[in-house]
Amino acid sequence: MEKENRIAKIVNLIIKIFWIFVIGSVFGFFAEMLYGAVYTRTFVIRRGLIYGPFIQVYGMGAIAYYLLIAKVKEPKEAFFSGMIMGGILEYICSFFQEILFGTISWDYSNQFLNFNGRTCLLYCFYWGIIAVVFLKTIYPWFEKMELFTKKKSVRILTVFLMLFMTFDITISCMAGSRQNQRHRNVPAKNSVDVFLDNRYPDEYLDRIYDNKKEIK
Repeated sequence: MEKENRIAKIVNLIIKIFWIFVIGSVFGFFAEMLYGAVYTRTFVIRRGLIYGPFIQVYGMGAIAYYLLIAKVKEPKEAFFSGMIMGGILEYICSFFQEILFGTISWDYSNQFLNFNGRTCLLYCFYWGIIAVVFLKTIYPWFEKMELFTKKKSVRILTVFLMLFMTFDITISCMAGSRQNQRHRNVPAKNSVDVFLDNRYPDEYLDRIYDNKKEIK
């Protein structure tokens, strides 16, 4: 019985973490849209994956907030912890995007106190503000999520959404990697490469990731 309860808790935690990732990713999609409307006064649609309104760096940030910032009691501690955590997360995501795909989606080289253009003081400040908001308003709602995730219909939906997200992340990475190969004049080596070249050409990917820049 104790083993079954432990397994059930692990399953519940995985389901909760997954939904936090999805909710955070969708939040990021609309946050970027709002940011564009306010600061550049343009309508922008930025996506982190080929299919769906997801920006996964926000999803990973939401998970990090839940696991780490949620343990902090004071808003001041949450703010500074959020600044550090958000800055590290941005830096790591930018670094691996450049390594894997030869591109970057943001460049803060012109910002005050930036770190290799991957993160900067101003955006770390934004991450800190989000951490305080998360601690005070979002975390209590996430704690009640378990009642929602225990429903059978929700668990069935979770399985299908997990399969979709796995496919979406996989095909997005494969298409991005193949585009990087094309730009380095690497010819298609197999039927998978041919499929990626035909289904996800540069014009298609450039429309989806219109803010990315290729590293020469």
